Amino acid sequence: MMITIDAGKSRFNHRTAGVFIDEGHVLLHRLARDDFWALPGGRVELMENTEQTVVREMKEEIDLDVQVERLLWVAENYFSNEQGQYHEVGFYYLLSADRTLPIYQKDVEHQGTEFGVPLIYKWFRLDELPSLRLFPAFLKEKLQQLPAHIEHIVFTDEDE
Repeated sequence: MMITIDAGKSRFNHRTAGVFIDEGHVLLHRLARDDFWALPGGRVELMENTEQTVVREMKEEIDLDVQVERLLWVAENYFSNEQGQYHEVGFYYLLSADRTLPIYQKDVEHQGTEFGVPLIYKWFRLDELPSLRLFPAFLKEKLQQLPAHIEHIVFTDEDE
């Protein structure tokens, strides 16, 4: 059971995401129907720790075995969309994988799925992020220079 609590038009999500940085690029994904990008990851299941979640999500969505390098950020993110208001607590991990795998090709879009819905994975240059529709938006700046120690972030996302 995914850790999500609905209360009227508000929702709490417990999420984890993976950060792949390679040669000045970051791997992002989106649902094929969406017009914005995010870090790959997903919701934490009950009785599952956040490291287990990010490993599971990468395997489920793009059949990728990953290594968790370290925790970068714990973020409290508040945002709204057409479904309502969200309060999300996210754990963001630096990940690595076998660099000989096709996912590391920078010049192509990669395909994945989540519950049968197509996902698109794509590498973006870090200097492209400020002009990209990326959520949560704090990532546009924070991905430019990863922290040496875990950071706690409280952020309210304003849709662009």
